[in-house]
This record gives sequence, C-alpha cells and structure tokens, in this order.
Amino acid sequence: MPLKKIQLRPGVNRENTRYTSENGWYESDKVRFRMGTPEKIGGWQRISANKFLGVCRSLWAWVTLGSQNLLGVGTNLKFYIENGGSYYDVTPINASNTLTNPFATTSGSSTIVVTDANGGYANNNFVNFTGSSAIGGITLLGEYELTLVSATTYSLAAQSVATINIANPAVFDVEFKLANDVAVTLSTTGMLPYPFNTSTTYYVVNTSGYTFNLATTVGGTAISTIGSNQSGVHTVTAKANATTASGGGTVQAVYQIAPGPAYAVSLVGWGASTWGAGVWGIGGTSTDTIRLWSQSNFGEDLIFGPRGGPIYYWDATTGLTGTTFTVTIASPGVVSTSLNLADGTLILLETDGSLPTGLKVGVNYYVVNSSGTSFNLATSVGGAAINTSGSQSGTHRISPRGVALADMDGASAVPLAQNFLAVSDSSRFVFAFGTTEFGSSTFNPMLVRWSDQGDPTNWTPSATVQAGFSYLSHGSEIITAMQARQEMLVWTDSSLYSFQYVGAPVVWAPQIVGDNVSVAGENAVGYANGVAYWMGVDKFYKYDGRTQTLNCDLRQYVFENINKSQFPQVFCGTNEGFNEVWWFYCSGTSTEIDSYVVYNYIESNGSGGIGIWYYGTMSRTAWLDSGLRDYPIGATYDYNIVNHESGLDDNTTDTATAIEAYISSAEFDIEDGDRFGFIWRVLPDVKFVGSTATNPSVTMYLKPMQNSGSGFNSPASVGGISNAAVTRTAEIPIEQFTGQINTRVRGRQIVMEYRSTDLGVQWQAGSPRLDIRTDGRR
Repeated sequence: MPLKKIQLRPGVNRENTRYTSENGWYESDKVRFRMGTPEKIGGWQRISANKFLGVCRSLWAWVTLGSQNLLGVGTNLKFYIENGGSYYDVTPINASNTLTNPFATTSGSSTIVVTDANGGYANNNFVNFTGSSAIGGITLLGEYELTLVSATTYSLAAQSVATINIANPAVFDVEFKLANDVAVTLSTTGMLPYPFNTSTTYYVVNTSGYTFNLATTVGGTAISTIGSNQSGVHTVTAKANATTASGGGTVQAVYQIAPGPAYAVSLVGWGASTWGAGVWGIGGTSTDTIRLWSQSNFGEDLIFGPRGGPIYYWDATTGLTGTTFTVTIASPGVVSTSLNLADGTLILLETDGSLPTGLKVGVNYYVVNSSGTSFNLATSVGGAAINTSGSQSGTHRISPRGVALADMDGASAVPLAQNFLAVSDSSRFVFAFGTTEFGSSTFNPMLVRWSDQGDPTNWTPSATVQAGFSYLSHGSEIITAMQARQEMLVWTDSSLYSFQYVGAPVVWAPQIVGDNVSVAGENAVGYANGVAYWMGVDKFYKYDGRTQTLNCDLRQYVFENINKSQFPQVFCGTNEGFNEVWWFYCSGTSTEIDSYVVYNYIESNGSGGIGIWYYGTMSRTAWLDSGLRDYPIGATYDYNIVNHESGLDDNTTDTATAIEAYISSAEFDIEDGDRFGFIWRVLPDVKFVGSTATNPSVTMYLKPMQNSGSGFNSPASVGGISNAAVTRTAEIPIEQFTGQINTRVRGRQIVMEYRSTDLGVQWQAGSPRLDIRTDGRR
C-alpha cells in the first residue's frame, strides 16, 4: 500500500483520553511549536559564575542616565542590583545598635553567641559588625547570618568568604581578623587550590590585618600553592582559641531588614488564622506567605519593597558600591566626597575601619550646609550639624543600600506598609496596592494609594497635589497590579479593575472590568502583544479590553497536578521572540517550582483557531523578558541568573549538560482501527539546523498497541526494532539525515515520539511517512 504521511495538529491537548485526542500531541517537555511542527527549545547560559543569597522572586531591568544596564534582584534573604554579572547587595537597614562586650566564645568552637537587648533583628537576619576587638583570637568584622537563641541573644558562625591568592606561600584575604595559631577549616563550592582540602584543620600564621597564611601545625611552615588551580567560592571557618564569657569591646551592630520564607509554609493550630474566624476553641489554618518583592524604576532610581513591608528607595547617584568620602574632624565635622549632594539628602555611612566619634555606621544622616562636594551631617532634615572628635581609620563610603521612602526629605504621609507597588510609566505616579490608611497605621488590603505626580515622597492629597486614594469593594484583598496600555490593571482575589488617569480632582478613576475571576498569585500575570494574561486558581484568563476565559487544552492536567498551597510561588513570564506566555508552578506535593505550561498566542491550532498550549518540567524562580536585555532571563535554584534561548544546552554551571527534550503523540489508528497494521519501514522528516554537534540525532519511537486500553505492546517490536536514531550526516549541498528506518511494529493504534538527549542538538520534526501493510483483525 502507499506510504502514509503523518501530520498531527500543533499544540498539546490532554483534555481528553489519549485515543480521543487522535491526530494530535499528548505529552511534551522542552519542546515548542514553530509553524505547526514541534522543535526543541533553546538552551540557557548563566550570566556569570557569581551567585546571590536566597531564592529570587522578582526581577526588574532598567538603564540609568549613565547607561548602566541594571537588574533588580529580590530574594527571600536580600535585595540585590545586578550589573555586568555581579550582584551588589543594597538590602535596606532595619536597626543600628551600639553594644559593649557582646561576644561570648568557647574554646575550639566556631560558634559565637551575641547579646543584644536592643532588638531590631529576627532569625536568619544578616548583621554587620564594625569596631570589634579580638575575642578568642577572632575579631568579628563584616557580615554574618544569625540564628536566634533567645529574645536577647543569637549565635553565628565565625566564618568568612575568602580570596586565596596563588603564591608561595598562599595568601588568604577575608572579612574578619584572626590571630596567629587560630585553627581554621576550609570549604568551597568548587575546588580549593592544591594542597588545601576540606578535611584538614589548618593554623593561622603570619597574620596581617585581614590577610594571613596557613600551616598544618601551630607555628608551622606556611603552605605554598604555586602552580595549582582553583574554582568556586571559598569559606574560612575559625575556631576560638579561648573560652570567654564577654568581650569584643564597643561594637556597632547593623541589622538588615528581616528575611522571609523561601516558600509558603502551612500553619495549623492556635493563632494560625484570622482573629474571630472559625469556631471558638478550634485551631485554624493559614499560610506563612513567602517573601515576594515588587519593584519599578523611578527615572534612573529604583523603588522597591517586600509584600507587607515598607517602601524603599535606591538612588543611582551613590552607585552600586557606594561613594568614598573623607571626614575632617572638627566642630562640626566636614564630609568631602566626589558627589554634589543637596541639603536634605538622606545617606548612610559605611567603613572598613572606624569613623570619628559622633558618627556611626547604619544610621540615617541628612546633608546640611552643602557647598559643592563638601557638607556637614545632621540626624534630621535641617537639624544641627554633628561635631566630630577622636580618631578614625580605614576607608569610608556613603552606603549604596536602599533607604526607607518615609525617611527621605519631603516625605509626607508615605504608606507604612504595602502589598504591591508600581510606577505609572508616562505620568510617574507611585502606587501602593493594599496599604495603610492615609494618616493612620491601619492596614487596608483593599486600599489603593498614589503619590503626587513626579514626587514619590508626597502622599498627602490637597487641592494642589495629585496624591490620592481609592477604596475597592469587590474582593477581600488586592493581589497584584500591572501597567497596561493607558491604564493600570489591578487584581483583587475576585475581580479585575482598570485605573485610568482622569486628572484632578479624582486623578485616577477605577472601574470593574472583570468580576468573579481569580488570580493565583502576585506574579501570575503577564502582558504580551497588548493583552494581559494570567493564571487563576482553576483556569486561565486574558484581558484585551474585555475579560475572557482563556481556552486551555491543558487545564485539567495543570490544575489537577498543581500544589495549590504554593500558589504564591506561581509566576508568569513572556518570551515574545516566540510569541509565548509561560507559567511556572509547583506540581504535586513539591514546594519548589518544577513545572511550566506555555500558551503560544500566534500559532494556529489546526482547527481554524489561534493559540496552542504545551508544557514541561523546569526549575526557575523568577523570569523577565525585557528589551533591555539580549535574552529572556530566568532565576534558578542554583542562585544565579541565566540567559534563555542562548545556546543549545544547560549551562547553569560551568559544565554544560544536555537538555532532554521530547514530544509524544496521542494514539492514532494504524489503519481504521478495525484491523492490525504492520509497519515495516519509516521515512523520517527531521531537520537539525542550528545544531553544533558534528552528527546531531534525535531518536524516533513507535509504540504500538492492540487497542486503546491495552497498553503498549511488550516487546514493542516483532522480532525487530521499534525505535532508531535519526542522524544528520551532511549539511552541504542539502541537509542529509537518516533516509529510512526498517522496523517491525504491529498493532491497531500507535504512539509516535521524538526524543533527544545529547549535547549540541537542535531539531525540528516534520511529517514522517510510514510504510504499512494490512495484517489481520487479531
């Protein structure tokens, strides 16, 4: 009989049984569709070997007036700004406490207990110490992550990231100071230079400031690393050489804002739910929300904040590493720097030595008496200039960290907390969605407030100021918002609102454009091709001027397999180069993102309509597709950023691994379903354009069945083969690949699959042909 050409509908459909979905595709992973046929997606490449701390949940790109291409990176532990592959910590400060002899050590232990009755810190907080003196041979300086012990004490490990200079002897450069003979151990995320290893205890020799050598015995010969290699991030952990109950001298402890959970944690029992909810005496349930950030640039500066927390402001003027300054000790002290700072500018100070008496690190100061690049400092706007005395040492910097918007000069009625913030593009209003009432600390989850136009610090409405607010009525809380074309879209947990600028006195007017809708989480919305798309709690939606349910061929598959307790982790991202909207989610009982579903809004579905779906597995935590970046970018659980559609393989680490990609069809009849068919030859149709492997290949499988409920035949072949590699053998003058596959497959129905597992492979499947002969009814 003649060859049978196999052409399947584009997209993956799992809304019916595998047999009912005949002539279509049923399973996929890391495959997309181009002009109706499936192809392997592009690879990804890390932007650098550098890593950040915590799980990233927010990305935002913008460019400064100095043409710096920046990326805001919000994790559950910190907030960074990325530039050139480096991550700069700009996490705001929560408290700066002066302590006296706060440290306690135990001989032979790397754990140090710190006493601070002032508060301002939480478990897993990060703290910076300056001004410390030695205790147990260790001078604690720099940053540490703390673990709460009690309401007034916490512990930390005496360890520091280390730079190892290959030399004879090797020189270690760290953030704390160690005395000679202090015992240390080493750890690394990569490879230590030879002969160092992670199982040996070493001893400090030739200490000098923040540098030292290591020996294998107390007072021994310093170790050489000449001719060796290294990789990764190295850490030195020191062990105290004495037990001391109290020491360290006068220490300034600067605490960053408290971190948040990496994923949603279910809470059960007394106090777990809302006050007054449920039956008296019966414990409730709720979820400890993960740390989510919202961020948007205001000109070249950045406005950002954690969900449920204050609004912070990062000023590009001070740079990513801060700006150095000097202090002339006098009454008042004179600060000199390279910046022209106006009176009232809020700054924080940092030092790797000590500031003169009168100034402290981590404290809000305001510029007064500014004259060119010199000025005095005060503790309040327009306040008395601070006198300085004593001595100073080290290099001082104006901190690059973000500051609370409410502390800035001119701040008026700035919201004390918010659930989501945004900046309107053209008119430059700052919005807080779900926020504190005007003139009050009462939090209203259905309140929208906005600042004056062009002034992020003024939130007080008046006849001459366009700041204002609006109460929404449909829903119990605002979940998220997004800038769209000539409107701000605002999602509550049950409705969609459109805010449009109408000018004074109303300024921004809301109207309901969708009711009885849901949204999975703060980051579950995306905007592509002038349309807003989002995942609800049980289906998908779109808004193009009209709110509609988005027809989904994978709805049952996705929502029956999603971990609904982790809805806050769901995030949406676009890949506009391929006309795609992606949603990432936690499947089954997983508490980490491991799955994705894609809607392609341009491809034809083969039935006269537009829009197809496909799905797969991938671990990402945030996504951004911006014209300011060369590629779509994603955040990984390897704590770095990767460029997507870059290369063909998985380059999350420094070692490339192959991306396994496959697509499997629904069942289709070999004949008409009433007879068995015998397939003895297959003529593949595949192209490998873009592959970097010398002979790229994809394996084609034929999986026969006796009937739709029988399962695959075992063995699949009848004394022959049921799969074979389709391999490219030449590119010029035309691409040549395996011309035919001889097989022996017998059944009523069959499933066809393509799968690749090798490095450097790119493929697109076409329309294969099968050589079939009738082979009886049973």
